[in-house]
Amino acid sequence: MKPKFPVVALTATKQNERVLSIASQCNEVLSSTGVKVLIDKNLSKLKSNDLGVSSFEKIILESSLIIAIGGDGTILNCSRKYGSKGVPVLGINLGNLGFLADIDPKDITSSLLKISEGEFIKDDRFFLQGSIKGRKRNFLALNEIVIHSGKIAQLIEFNLFINDSFVYTQKADGLIISSPTGSTAYSLSGGGPIVHPDVSTIIIVSMLPHNLSTSPLLVEANSEIQVDLVKQKAVLSFDSHENISLRGNSTININKAESCLTLIHPHDQDFFASCRNKLGWSSGL
Repeated sequence: MKPKFPVVALTATKQNERVLSIASQCNEVLSSTGVKVLIDKNLSKLKSNDLGVSSFEKIILESSLIIAIGGDGTILNCSRKYGSKGVPVLGINLGNLGFLADIDPKDITSSLLKISEGEFIKDDRFFLQGSIKGRKRNFLALNEIVIHSGKIAQLIEFNLFINDSFVYTQKADGLIISSPTGSTAYSLSGGGPIVHPDVSTIIIVSMLPHNLSTSPLLVEANSEIQVDLVKQKAVLSFDSHENISLRGNSTININKAESCLTLIHPHDQDFFASCRNKLGWSSGL
């Protein structure tokens, strides 16, 4: 049987002994089924006569799947780098929570064989896109975009607009704008709701607001969000990966990006089971 994903790339953010061992196991399992395996520069220590390091361009052009080895941070990095270019992503979980990385290291061989045979679930997620008025570059985030003071116990003041309609002026430690994917991440820590990945929405959560009546806000995913800062110093963060300092008057525009991510899950993956297992649902006192 022809493999469902004939060319698979492997990536990671670390090259420690555990990661290299798992990457080597992935290479052996996939190669045994006739899959061509590529590795990116982050797994250069795995390089051999039969396995060379491939360029970013070659991975984007040739890969039908990329496997990210690590925790959710690794998946986020891989998703922005490769997933946003149209390459499906499969995660092997070496982290703690692992809402994006499904495969446990002990199940690598059986899971990869089943996925190679076509037993998997496709899961499409959208990215958030953020830009700063007056600057040309757009930034992507899979989980959340955060505007914050950059300091401990310091408020910033901002004006929030949704689709050109004024929502409120607020003083808070910051503002979290999250996708459904990010609803189990920083947004959850800030008191935001857990949202099923299939729900088309953007979540807005104030961080320690200086009032008694602010609640998280859910808006339609195609909404245009604008945040105005007046004479403020602040930091704009994308998945806690890229951080941009802001000073003076700044306008941040946030919306659903055109590019999307396709995650590949084992056929028995279930969002609510993940919540039960990783967030302690159903646990007794």
